[in-house]
Order: sequence, then C-alpha cells, then structure tokens
Amino acid sequence: MRRLAPAAAAAAFIALLLAGCSAGDSSDSGVPGVEAPSGEVAPEPGRVDGGAAEDAVGESTDSLATDRSVITTGWVSITVDDPIAGAEDVAELAERAGGRVDNRSETPGTDTQPASASLTLRIPSDELDGVVDELRELGTVNSVSMNASDVTQQRQDLDARIDALSASVDRLRELLATATSITDLIAIESELTTRQAELDSLTQQRDWLVDQVDYSTLTVDLVTEEVVPDPVPDDFWSGLVAGWNALVDFAKWLGVAVGVLLPWVGVLLVAAAIIVAVAVVGTRGRRHRTEAPTAATTTPEASRSDVPRA
Repeated sequence: MRRLAPAAAAAAFIALLLAGCSAGDSSDSGVPGVEAPSGEVAPEPGRVDGGAAEDAVGESTDSLATDRSVITTGWVSITVDDPIAGAEDVAELAERAGGRVDNRSETPGTDTQPASASLTLRIPSDELDGVVDELRELGTVNSVSMNASDVTQQRQDLDARIDALSASVDRLRELLATATSITDLIAIESELTTRQAELDSLTQQRDWLVDQVDYSTLTVDLVTEEVVPDPVPDDFWSGLVAGWNALVDFAKWLGVAVGVLLPWVGVLLVAAAIIVAVAVVGTRGRRHRTEAPTAATTTPEASRSDVPRA
C-alpha cells in the first residue's frame, strides 16, 4: 500500500494538468471565424456543372446518331396505265435525286401477257423518303415495304482493322528499307504481301459497306390492272365464286393439256398397231415353216406302205 501511494498522487496531478489545458482551449472557442469569400464558389476538381453535363450528353448523343451506319432497302409496287412510259419517269426521278438505275427490265404487252416493268434504283439515303413520295404520284400504290439494317458495329470493326493493318504495313515497309540480309528481305516481303492483300480485301469490304449505307436500294415494280392480285375472299359467296373460277380455270387447263397430248396419243396408237401387226405376221410365218417339214416327212412313208409286197 505504501508503494502505491506515490503513484496515485502522480496520476492525480497529471489529471489536474489535463483539465486545465482543456479549459484553456474552451475559452478560446469564442474567437469569430473567418468569413467566406463572396461570389460563386468554384466547382471542385473532377465535378462538372449540371447544365454543362446535360450539354455534353446531348452532344454525344447527336454524334452517335450521326455516326450510325444504316443500310435501307425497299420495294414498291405501283399500278400505272403504261408501265413502259412509267419506267422512263422512274429513271428520270432517280437521276434528279442524284441516284442511278442498276437494273431495268421491261415487258411489252401482248394478247396473252400484260405490260410490266421493274427497276432497281440506288438512291441517296437522305433523298429516299422524297423519292418514295414522288413515286406515289405516278399511279396507285399497291404495297410499300422498307427494311433498315444497322451495320454501325461492322463498319467500326472494319475501320479499326484497316487502321491497324495500315500501321503494320507502314512498319514493314520501313523494315524492308533498312534490311541488310537476303533472309530478312524475303521474310519481310512475304509478310508485307500477306498483310497488304488482307488490307486490300478489308478496304473493298469497307467501300462496299459505305456504298450500301450512302445509297439505299429501292426496287420499283410497275404493273397494269390485269396483273394486280385479286382480293382474298372474305365471305361465303366470294369464296364460292373464287372456287368456281378456280374450277373453270382448271377445266381450261385440262382441256389444253388434253389437246397437247392428243396428237402424241394418236402417234403412240399407230406405233402400237404396227408393232402388233409385225408380231402377228412373224408368228404366222414361224407356224407355216414348222408345219411344212412335218408334211414332207410323212408323205414318203405313206407311199412305201402302199407298194405291194412280192
């Protein structure tokens, strides 16, 4: 107990000193703080103002929409009075829009076949809607079909591969210029040829893809009233009429088929009759030749039997 008394006294003294220091600190808490500077507070580093963030997002969205690569193909069927003259109008319309005609076929009208025409147009993508609107004015639109295919990822992939191959080809050319041994020259030239061929192939693919994106493909079929498809029957009487018409068409087709086959049937019957006649004549000839030797053999025996014995 006597040994613990000095230690307890020292601990009490230290506690009093700490209490005094804390009291001094609390008395200094009444000092007024420094005023904040007036005006707008600068944003913290790494943070962007809300309006600026919205503008940045809007610009990035617009750039993405602009950079999209879309291949558009369409098909339009129009009923006109004269498909041949209508084809001329369609070709002129495509040329005015800055496009071209890749394929064109015309079928003049005959007694058994109505006139028709078909054109494959390549129209600038920005002018496609306007061209379709002008096509509607040529006649009665039967049907319109449009299909859009997004090839943005494919085009970006081709661009990246072309850039990488172009850089590789440039490095190989630099190595080729500084090569000193024949072995190195042969190895570098072989690798350069391979990569250049791959680069040319990718470039052609990219150019074809860009052409498909820049110019939409539109097929225009011009027909007349005779070849416009009949409406599908939607009630009992229209179905009955359609069935009767189908039966009449089948009877006509069957009559035509019989008329085509009838001459062949006559020829086959005549050929069959000739074959049968030849077979009958041949059979009778063989029977006659068989009976003649038999008669010749029996006649001498009969003559010997009639001779009297001496």
